[in-house]
Amino acid sequence: MPDALAQFASAKYISLETFRKTGVGVRTPVWFAADPDAPELFYVYSAPDAGKVKRIRNNPHVRVAPSDIRGNLRGAWVEAQARLVDGVEADKGQQLLRQKYGWMKRIGDFFASFRKRKQAVLQISVR
Repeated sequence: MPDALAQFASAKYISLETFRKTGVGVRTPVWFAADPDAPELFYVYSAPDAGKVKRIRNNPHVRVAPSDIRGNLRGAWVEAQARLVDGVEADKGQQLLRQKYGWMKRIGDFFASFRKRKQAVLQISVR
């Protein structure tokens, strides 16, 4: 497992593959932040009505791989489970994302709050 996680250490993006009810995978490049206390846990945020969030509600099985901003893979796929989190867990995920992405995340948060858009926080547990 440490080798599988090591490939994410310097990655800025991951390709998150969620699965439709038909079993067809949908890949999306996203920002992520690893939990320093539990490096097998990643946090991602999204619009609550985004397709990936809906698919995770139906099927928590996902795959992740390091990627670039366009979703071109930079490493191997790793099996994982995803779930929506709220409260303290969501706050922790948002804080980790702000620490990693700095002013870019803060600007995104500002415009999201300005438009009164909520954010869903996903916790991804790498196996």
